[in-house]
Amino acid sequence: MFGNVNERRKGGYLRRVFAGALALVIAGGIAAGCGQQEPGKSSAGAANSAAAAGSATVPWDYKVEEAKVGDLIGSDMTISPNNQLLPNDDNYATGDKVWVLSYMTAEMKTAADGQSSVDLSQWAPLKSYRTAEAAQTDLAGLKVQLKTEVDLVGVYKTDYQGKSRYFAVITLPTGNSVKQPIPEERYKSMKDQKTAKVMLEEVHDFGDYDLAMAKFRGWAD
Repeated sequence: MFGNVNERRKGGYLRRVFAGALALVIAGGIAAGCGQQEPGKSSAGAANSAAAAGSATVPWDYKVEEAKVGDLIGSDMTISPNNQLLPNDDNYATGDKVWVLSYMTAEMKTAADGQSSVDLSQWAPLKSYRTAEAAQTDLAGLKVQLKTEVDLVGVYKTDYQGKSRYFAVITLPTGNSVKQPIPEERYKSMKDQKTAKVMLEEVHDFGDYDLAMAKFRGWAD
């Protein structure tokens, strides 16, 4: 089913990322309040928060864990310790040690008033492997770490009870905006920038590799 994930990674990540119409905010925090800076406090403006109402389900995370084969049920098998069911694709026997790739999805919702929310699913087993190396190979293809440059919407400052906080708003390749808290030094250095170098984690769908979600994982400079 999965095939050679490394071959499907070729051709550039930008053409493969999730192209949904929702401008949803993920990973770095919900940016519903990005446009609420005080007058005179913003150096480059904040993100427009006019997201279209709707929802979409996207890949969110994967993990690999060691497990043991339990009961064999027809062409399926149970996996301990949670007694979850998986196809017995490799003719395992009860008691065999396996490594299991599990996944989690996210339902991204945007209400008519522009408020965004993320609902995460439970972890569910997806595929079994005889070796940890084989499982990690697939995992590396599904969760891709990369360094890239993104649009910097702006930075702004808020003051409350004598304390200042600083934020940067960036637009990811998927089209969603992310608001990140930043120190004052980065606020000053980014005030006149139009782009920013970031580290992203691209999480791809197991069954449809073209469906992916980009997560902010830090500044690259």
